[in-house]
Amino acid sequence: MKDKMINTPHKKALTIVMHVLAWLGLVILPQLIINRYWGNQNFIAWGFYLNATIYGIIFYINYLWLVPRFYLKKQRLVYFLLGIACIGIFYFVSELLNETFIHNPERDQKIAEAFEKLSEDKIIPKPPLRQMQVYFFALTSVIISGFSLGLRVIEEHITTEKKQKELEKEKLNSELAFLKNQISPHFFFNTLNNIYALIEISSKDAQASVLKLSKMMRYLLYDSESGKTELKQEVDFLNHYIDLMRLRVSSKVEFEIELPNNHLHLQIPPLLFIPFIENAFKHGISYREKSFIKIEMKVIDNQILFKCINSVSSSAESKKDEKHSGIGLENVKKRLQLLFPLKHRLDISQTDDEFSVYLSIEID
Repeated sequence: MKDKMINTPHKKALTIVMHVLAWLGLVILPQLIINRYWGNQNFIAWGFYLNATIYGIIFYINYLWLVPRFYLKKQRLVYFLLGIACIGIFYFVSELLNETFIHNPERDQKIAEAFEKLSEDKIIPKPPLRQMQVYFFALTSVIISGFSLGLRVIEEHITTEKKQKELEKEKLNSELAFLKNQISPHFFFNTLNNIYALIEISSKDAQASVLKLSKMMRYLLYDSESGKTELKQEVDFLNHYIDLMRLRVSSKVEFEIELPNNHLHLQIPPLLFIPFIENAFKHGISYREKSFIKIEMKVIDNQILFKCINSVSSSAESKKDEKHSGIGLENVKKRLQLLFPLKHRLDISQTDDEFSVYLSIEID
């Protein structure tokens, strides 16, 4: 809502400026031409502003109706035919009004002399008087129509671009909400059960686990809402998640965890890495087979390098979660494409025994 409130005044200001420039061009440029070739004459004032009104009507018919109704809807041939018809109709209207209210033989003589001078200077060929009037009206109308066309196309482009950005923002918000839901509720239920069991064994460890779970919940519900977070918060979240998941894992599972302790001030989108780690715990843990999880993240200058490798379990539970996991990983791919176009590389591969993820992100 804030972005919309900011952008709307800018759009209105741009529209006003463009319209002012259009009318200044319409009023001033012809007058400069008149002064250049005719001198400072006042006898054409009423005729000029009557014609300016006609041109203004042509401008707004083109701007408000023809361009949005036909040109922007890809009916280009219809647009140009109607534009030519509009100019022709208003030429006859202009002639009728001039003959009725502002007929001035002296003006016609001056126009003829001006075109005579232009033809002598080889600027334009010498046409008859009626052709001169048609030529001048048609040329001015085409320029005005072209300006209104360009103005409306620019405005449409700005509007489309703004809508596209809003859609992308909404999509990113949806992606983030979906990613939050990807952290399975079973994780929280299982963690609570493990904490309950820990209470009898070690109340101190149970208290520490409750605190970690509380911090995770706070990060999910509040700290990640802004769309940007410090790398430190993301790393803390990953550490808490890994520690809590290890409560329910056999000591036979091998873990290699290396998360960064430098450049923690970098601003990143939240929850970028958790889907890969959650996927590793879902499919890399077995209570009957040898299994392992290797997680490594490094920050080199403004580049984050992430690696997650896990063994592939053949258990029925792992097979059942494959479809859900695939949706989560596809979601992350789309989110990375939206957030870091041409600034990330994601390689995912799988063998019979191992599943690996390599991700590099360039942070501005």
